[in-house]
Amino acid sequence: MWGFFQKFGEEQQKAIESYSEILRKIEEHGLRDKKFFGGDQIGIADLVFGMVIHMLAPMEEVVGYKFIKADSFARLHAWVKHFSEHPVIKDNVPDYTKVVDFLKI
Repeated sequence: MWGFFQKFGEEQQKAIESYSEILRKIEEHGLRDKKFFGGDQIGIADLVFGMVIHMLAPMEEVVGYKFIKADSFARLHAWVKHFSEHPVIKDNVPDYTKVVDFLKI
């Protein structure tokens, strides 16, 4: 997904379509109707995907485009909420505002 942030115009639109398709597959085949990828508890897949998402959200803010919207990816949007609100995650990730400020440099 990082390539999206280095593209402009038509190339960026193609990247949006490509990454949206990947997110659709993750939602449909990986997450399905579960709270987390492995079920009711956070597992390794959640941690790996969570690292990507934790950096994606600040990058989205910096460039002004949001990939995981509630109306487009309802299950992934819910997963982001559950994951980021879990005490183990919430208490151990870098401060969101500091990450945004770092990316603006």
